[in-house]
Amino acid sequence: MGGEVTFVSGDEHTTLPWAELHENARGIAAALQSRGIGIGDHVALLGPTTRELVTTMQGIWLAGATMVCLPLPMRLASIEEFVDQTRTRVAKADACLLVVDPQLAEFVVDQPGDPDRVNLDDLMVEASGRASEWVVPAVGPDDLAIIQFTSGSTSEPKGVMLPHRVILANLDGAISVGNLDLDNDVFVSWLPLYHDMGLVGLLLIPMLTGARLVLGAPQDFTARPSRWMQWMHDYRGTVTAGPNFAWALVARSLRRANEVLDLSPLRIALNGAEPVDPLSVRTLLEAGERHGMSPGSVFPAFGMAELAIAGTFPPVGRGLRTDCVDLQSIEVDRFAQAVEVGSEGAREFVVLGSPIPGLEIRIVDPATAEPRDERQVGELEFRGTSVTSGYYRNPDATEQMFRDGWLRTGDLAYMLDGELVLCGRIKDVIIVGGRNIFPEDVERSVAKVDGVRPGNVIAFGVDGKRGHEAMIVVAEVKGDATDALIRNIREAARAVSGLPPGDVVLVPAGTLPKTSSGKLQRSLCRERYLDESLPVLAPE
Repeated sequence: MGGEVTFVSGDEHTTLPWAELHENARGIAAALQSRGIGIGDHVALLGPTTRELVTTMQGIWLAGATMVCLPLPMRLASIEEFVDQTRTRVAKADACLLVVDPQLAEFVVDQPGDPDRVNLDDLMVEASGRASEWVVPAVGPDDLAIIQFTSGSTSEPKGVMLPHRVILANLDGAISVGNLDLDNDVFVSWLPLYHDMGLVGLLLIPMLTGARLVLGAPQDFTARPSRWMQWMHDYRGTVTAGPNFAWALVARSLRRANEVLDLSPLRIALNGAEPVDPLSVRTLLEAGERHGMSPGSVFPAFGMAELAIAGTFPPVGRGLRTDCVDLQSIEVDRFAQAVEVGSEGAREFVVLGSPIPGLEIRIVDPATAEPRDERQVGELEFRGTSVTSGYYRNPDATEQMFRDGWLRTGDLAYMLDGELVLCGRIKDVIIVGGRNIFPEDVERSVAKVDGVRPGNVIAFGVDGKRGHEAMIVVAEVKGDATDALIRNIREAARAVSGLPPGDVVLVPAGTLPKTSSGKLQRSLCRERYLDESLPVLAPE
């Protein structure tokens, strides 16, 4: 490992060779092995992104054990829920040891039946100088490397089993089709390490290959989004990634920046983990132009935990490609009829590339599995070398996930010239009057209403009168709740869907349910709406 890794915490930067981190990790592995931990054992990790956490991750793998990285709380108001979910995940993963950062130790109190626990700092002291004691374990390709909990955006999080062979196959495919130059590329990431894009995509590639990595923490980005592009400038970053909402924040910070940054080295700005909004991408490119950001650096892709991370990649350097279709044709006929940009009722979808080497995709009828032709909308399915072996200790969910050897994603999509175009989640589609309304369309339209917090709108369907679904819109507000704001939201929803919502609910900032990776939880919001537990703001 000839490269190095830089850990960024606030404004402090610490750089060390990967070889030094690897030496420290061997000491961690020896300490774990002295505790009897090896192949078949599961070790859970709870803590923010630090040098110690990353070293311990590698130490767990060097000991031959399976690593389970636990999500951190998204909001202070969810501490109690965070503790309950942490305990549930530790139990579901059959962890024999829980390694906890001292900052979080007080939140997770020992209870009868809990696994052994060790403070992360104490483990580092215990491991000091013990690298020579490490015994190389006889790990096989089918042994589990990671149990990756799904984000829970549509259901209760499940533990995705990722054997070593699956991760390596996925990374090999991503490195190949991404044309990664591991001797010269500089990876920059703030993404959480408990999420597949941050853990597998942005950490493991540099860790396993010795490529240069600059690693910050999610809280550093959320506290000051401008830091991300500042790191890209300072370290001449070439590869980075983030969800759509993060790129929207970057666009705003670049527009406001007094200093001109040099983003010309950036060649892969991956946008994934949530639907890619063409308008947000164009806004980003407009803001990044004076900073030297190349339009070809935009890299919209599809991935999921059940594939380790990478599913489809576009050609490197192509930039944004979209397909403009008639929305009513999709909603009624499930066919993506091409139309001119700007046409009435047009919807622009982002083209997400082709499957990486080792994977195949197909689009089928969700009910019958009949193959769908090009531009026919159906369920996206995968098979190949980097598909998960299933959900840990959840045979029913594993059986439902596969159909004739194909992984069912639950996503509606169509193919265009051999590339994937994603429409939305099957479970999230709102069916009103025989039409299939995609909640993302409504959410984006409502988010533009003055007084609504962008990125904090949820639309879903509930059983209405005469057996039809009614569309519900829940929105976080910036200031006061007013009748005028509700009217404007109704009009914005009607403008994009052709139908007024059955109900509009205004809630305070920071109260919409989100996953640990920041995705909106439509199903949980729907549950809270139905049981009347949402903190509703009444117009004054």
